[in-house]
Amino acid sequence: MVNVGVIGATGYVGEELLRLLHAHNQVNVTCAVSKNFAGKNMGDVYSNFAVADDIPLSSGDYASIGKANDFVFLCLPHGQSIQAAPKLMDAGARVIDLSGDFRYEDTAIYEEWYGMTHTEKEKNDEAVYGLPEYFFEAIKNARLLANPGCYTTTSILALAPLLQNRLIEKNGIVIDAKSGVSGAGRKEQLAFSYCETADNFKAYSVIKHRHTSEIEEQLFRLCGNEITLLFTPHLLPVKRGILATIYAQLAPGVDAEKIATAYKKAYEKKPFAHILPTGALPELKQVVGSNNCVIGFDISERTGRVVIVSCTDNLIKGAAGQAIQNFNIMNGFDEAHALPRVAWYL
Repeated sequence: MVNVGVIGATGYVGEELLRLLHAHNQVNVTCAVSKNFAGKNMGDVYSNFAVADDIPLSSGDYASIGKANDFVFLCLPHGQSIQAAPKLMDAGARVIDLSGDFRYEDTAIYEEWYGMTHTEKEKNDEAVYGLPEYFFEAIKNARLLANPGCYTTTSILALAPLLQNRLIEKNGIVIDAKSGVSGAGRKEQLAFSYCETADNFKAYSVIKHRHTSEIEEQLFRLCGNEITLLFTPHLLPVKRGILATIYAQLAPGVDAEKIATAYKKAYEKKPFAHILPTGALPELKQVVGSNNCVIGFDISERTGRVVIVSCTDNLIKGAAGQAIQNFNIMNGFDEAHALPRVAWYL
C-alpha cells in the first residue's frame, strides 16, 4: 500500500480526489488536510462521504506530512503550492501539485500571467508536466509532478497532433472554451451563486486568461514552433464539464483523412484519449463522470478551416482523475487503475 496525504481536501478538486482514491486498492489515505474544517470528518462537509469510512480532517505541518507519506497531493490555490511543495519534498514525499505553480518551464511566463513572484525556481526546474499522453516516461520518475489544468488538457490534446504533423497553420488558432461552474472552485462569490449562473451564459477573462500562456508554452514544447493563439473561456450553467470548440486554418493539401490519421497515430494506444469519426462531435454527457477526453472534428471546405470539439470532465481528466493517472504511472501501476472509463449519461 502507498501512503498518501491530500492537502486542500475540501475544495471540489480535493473532494473528487478523495472520492476516486476511495476506489483505489493500492492507496492508504493517511491524512486529509483542510484549513477551514479541521476537526471535522469529510462526511460532515460532503454528505456523499457519510456512508464511507470516516476520513478525519486535520491541520498539520508540511514536514510531518511529508515524512509520513510516500505521496502528497496538493489541491491548493495558485501561489500556495510554492510554499508547500519544497517542504514536503525535503521531508521525503513525492508531490503531485494540482495548481499552476510548477507548470511552466519558464517561470518568467508564470510571473507575468499570474502576477506573483516564483520563489522556487530550483524546484520548478525539477517539475514534470503531467500530461500522460505525451510525457509518460518523464512522469515515471518525477519527484514533483505539475498536474495540468482542465482547459489546458482539453485544448492541448486536441491541437498537438495537428501541429506536430504540420496539418494546421500555427497562426490564427482560436479556442472557444466553456466550463461548468465547479471549474471556479468552491468559493462564496456572487458571480458563481445560483441566481447569477442558472439560465445564464457568459464569457470571462477575455483576451488574457492565464491558461492561454500554459497552452502556448506546452504546444511550443511539443511542436517546436512558437504559437500565439486566442483563448476565450465561458461559464456554462452546469456543474461540471469542459467543451472547447477550436478553429484552425488547414495547411495546403490537408484533408479529413490526414487529420484522422494524425489523431489515430497519436492516441490509439492511450486509454483516455478518444477520437470520434469525422463529422461526429462530442458532448458533455460523453465525458462527465469519466477520465476521458473525447475529440471530434469536421472540415469547412468553404473556409479551409478545421473545427475541433474537445470535451473533458474538468474535475476528473481536468484535475483529480489525471492526478491519479499520473500517480499510477509514478508507482508502476496500470495508468487506468481505479479511474472511470464510462461517463454518466444522466
